[in-house]
Amino acid sequence: MAVFRSGLLVLTTPLASLAPRLAPILTSAARLVNHTLYVHLQPGMSLGGPAQPQSSLVQATFEVLDFITHLYAGADVHRHLDVRVLLTNIGAKSAFLPPLPSSVQNLAHPPEVVLTDFQTLDGSQYNPVKQQLERYATSCYSCCPQLASVLLYPDYGPGELSVESLDVPLPSTIRPASPVARSPKQPVRGYHRGAVGGTFDRLHNAHKVLLSVACILAQEQLVVGVADKDLLKSKLLPELLQPYTERVEHLSEFLVDIKPSLTFDITPLLDPYGPAGSNPSLEFLVVSEETYRGGMAVNRFRLENGLEELALYQIQVLKDPNHTDNEEDKVSSSTFRQRMLGKLLRPPYKRPELPTQLYVIGLTGISGSGKSSVAQRLKGLGAFVIDSDHLGHRAYAPGGPAYQPVVEAFGADILHKDGIINRKVLGSRVFGNKKQLKILTDIVWPIIAKLAREEMNQAVAEGKHVCVIDAALLLEAGWQNMVHEVWTVVIPETEAIRRIVERDGLSEAAAQSRLQSQMSGQQLVDQSHVVLSTLWEPHVTQCQVGAQERAGL
Repeated sequence: MAVFRSGLLVLTTPLASLAPRLAPILTSAARLVNHTLYVHLQPGMSLGGPAQPQSSLVQATFEVLDFITHLYAGADVHRHLDVRVLLTNIGAKSAFLPPLPSSVQNLAHPPEVVLTDFQTLDGSQYNPVKQQLERYATSCYSCCPQLASVLLYPDYGPGELSVESLDVPLPSTIRPASPVARSPKQPVRGYHRGAVGGTFDRLHNAHKVLLSVACILAQEQLVVGVADKDLLKSKLLPELLQPYTERVEHLSEFLVDIKPSLTFDITPLLDPYGPAGSNPSLEFLVVSEETYRGGMAVNRFRLENGLEELALYQIQVLKDPNHTDNEEDKVSSSTFRQRMLGKLLRPPYKRPELPTQLYVIGLTGISGSGKSSVAQRLKGLGAFVIDSDHLGHRAYAPGGPAYQPVVEAFGADILHKDGIINRKVLGSRVFGNKKQLKILTDIVWPIIAKLAREEMNQAVAEGKHVCVIDAALLLEAGWQNMVHEVWTVVIPETEAIRRIVERDGLSEAAAQSRLQSQMSGQQLVDQSHVVLSTLWEPHVTQCQVGAQERAGL
């Protein structure tokens, strides 16, 4: 069976009958398409007649919004698919509703195959129906020249659902601001301009529901606030957030694909109110269950500044049935970032100059991150661990390779009475003095690197296959040139400070100063192959270190 990178799924069954069959339809489509699946809703359309079917307007009702939500929720089990419900032919109730476009709509990923749930009488791949389907698809959207077509029925099931199941309405997922009870067939009101906001990290199906509702409500312009800078500090694992420009790029492509007739104003969200709090032309704001209070705060802020309140539309969160104990029970970017922990994020370095029998991991992290506990875990799994701190002590010890050069550079007054280098006195000389610090590191770092290479040879002699260099200054010292992978352990700075204060007896200010003298977690992650975190219980970190199977431990 051929598999296509992009596809267009044309759904022709009335929504009430389609909803119970949606899961097997999506499963069938997921077998044929492995990247982008566009969905076009045209309930009631027939592909079996002699006349070429035309795209017609679908009235946006709450049933339609609930179905779109249901579709994205159902698609979440197919994580490889980027599902996009096209909204060009879906219109809200409005006096200024634009006409359907007469030209073909360009898509970011032109479909290579068009699929449909339309049922032929005998369930066969009936050529005239397939030809109608292909002509319909190419009359609406830009498709690949050699467009294939597939009739999914009866692959998704012969319709053995009970009559009762077809009459059950979808659960209500959209709550308008008005306290008036909404009904499934109630038309959704259209507005000139509105807003929606979020982090939009690794654009997922819950984001797509939020954005789709906002796009249906807006008829002219949609303002999209994208959280940045200070608003990201409280996020879980902020080091793994996509850069702002990357998030905006993915967001913009999705929005233009689903409703190109809208004008999109994508702007950084730098405070809790954003443009929704100050733009007098906006009429509505789409929020989730979790951000509804924030929407209420925006309206209070607007009233205080002489602006009219926004109509609030609240979207229920999508539940994630596959979440684990330490993950949120909803579809969220935080969970996606958690699932990146312990995974290989970029290809390993090729190090032909290292011993061929040895795979070397450089383990680093900010002070207090818990990398030493990770090193011990790896040691327990059979890795040969090189502790750079121990190598430093050997280098500084009397007779050690760094002893005489350091004393000559900084003077005999850095010595204890017994001739041992006083590391505290030496540290006070170089702390905050870049020139003096460089003199010291130019002496010590190459020596420690040489000692580490000697330890690697020892690992080979002991028959070890994996070696871990535990080094807080791995990247600052440039030691990544002698490892295959860089592994970084991250935790929030507040937690690192708490641990340093508890472990070393320092003041919070001193702990903060120590962290500021190091590379930040973000800088470390940007150069890492694997990211771990000790923020949770030890067994969670051990699961992350499960990447040792890939590394051959």
